Amino acid sequence: MPPKAQDGPIVGLFDSDRFEGFGPSQFRPPGEPTQGHSIKARSQSKLRLGVREHAPRWPGVYAMLDSRGRIIYVGKAKNLRIRLMSYFRKESRDPKAGKILRHTRTLLWEQATDEFGALLRELELIRRFRPRFNVLGQPGQRRYFYLCLGKTPAPHVYVTHDPGKKDIAMYGPLVGRSRTDEAARRLNDYYQLRDCPSRVTLTFADQQELFPENRAPQCLRHDIGTCLGPCAGLCSRTGYSGNVRLAKAFLDGKSRSLLNDLKTRMIAASDGLRFEQAMALRDRFLSLTWLDDRLNFLRNARKGGSGVYPLTGADGKVVWYLIHRGEVRAALREPFDDATRRGASALLKTTFSLERGPVTDRTVDSVLLVSTWFRKHPSEKAKLLGRTVVRTPLP
Repeated sequence: MPPKAQDGPIVGLFDSDRFEGFGPSQFRPPGEPTQGHSIKARSQSKLRLGVREHAPRWPGVYAMLDSRGRIIYVGKAKNLRIRLMSYFRKESRDPKAGKILRHTRTLLWEQATDEFGALLRELELIRRFRPRFNVLGQPGQRRYFYLCLGKTPAPHVYVTHDPGKKDIAMYGPLVGRSRTDEAARRLNDYYQLRDCPSRVTLTFADQQELFPENRAPQCLRHDIGTCLGPCAGLCSRTGYSGNVRLAKAFLDGKSRSLLNDLKTRMIAASDGLRFEQAMALRDRFLSLTWLDDRLNFLRNARKGGSGVYPLTGADGKVVWYLIHRGEVRAALREPFDDATRRGASALLKTTFSLERGPVTDRTVDSVLLVSTWFRKHPSEKAKLLGRTVVRTPLP
């Protein structure tokens, strides 16, 4: 079972003028001082007063602590003062915000150089402290599944939380068991692959048997044309393997004939006033289009997405975020002399030499964060610099 969200560790009860911080961060430039503040009070009015007096109009992250000094919620803000003050507006705040505030005895925050850095820090802190009022970003809180092609002697598409090592291929991670199950079922139907339990004996028409048996199909799928019938020896091993290869080509993103075929048949059925058939084809098309889009995102996330992303912070200084294979791996201040340029060159070399690995349930949230950022801010992609942005020391 995946771990459940729980209260974060006790980090201490803070005085109103003392901040001990959330701990180290891979997204803060080396040697960068931490700026933050904490407020301890039993009443919401005193917490609100502390926010008004001390909270800056600056990007950052914040946390709520309960009476035992445990972190119960972590959030991020483009403007800390505006975001934190919104918790005290009863008439407009979300009901969850009011519930969190009722449990809060200490409120603390940490400034970030920019909004992107605040997003990265928020996910980092949620993973570290696992506050019980946070859902997104919790390790194990969101359940991921994998679409697999395997299980001999007649491979088929199936969904699992724990992929096997002997499968032909594995795709994911994917969110939503019912939606993933539906896509797997439609793939098996289209390519006529079996989906029967492992206890069913399978054989092929070209398989030599000492005492041949007259087997009957174990279900109706062969009769309605959605299975080749390996349970009854109604197909050859070569023919079945050919369909497996076609299914793999679709899952690998190398063939779109399935979607093109479904779309053509759907339009033809609609034009022929066969609306019930058109709706059934539409449902198949939408289910497999969703799967294709998700797998395409995961492929692209690891194929590219490597470079230096410079951002000018609220302080007017530039931070370089080093993005490799879709994830931010490190951050540093833009170099300005020989020493900082040599340090930057060494860090870039180390970061971009890391081997590429598949997107997993441990990394997908980080990859999704970066992908979503550039999708919401498409013009920011033009700012990306190459890996060799630091070539030689300044003259």
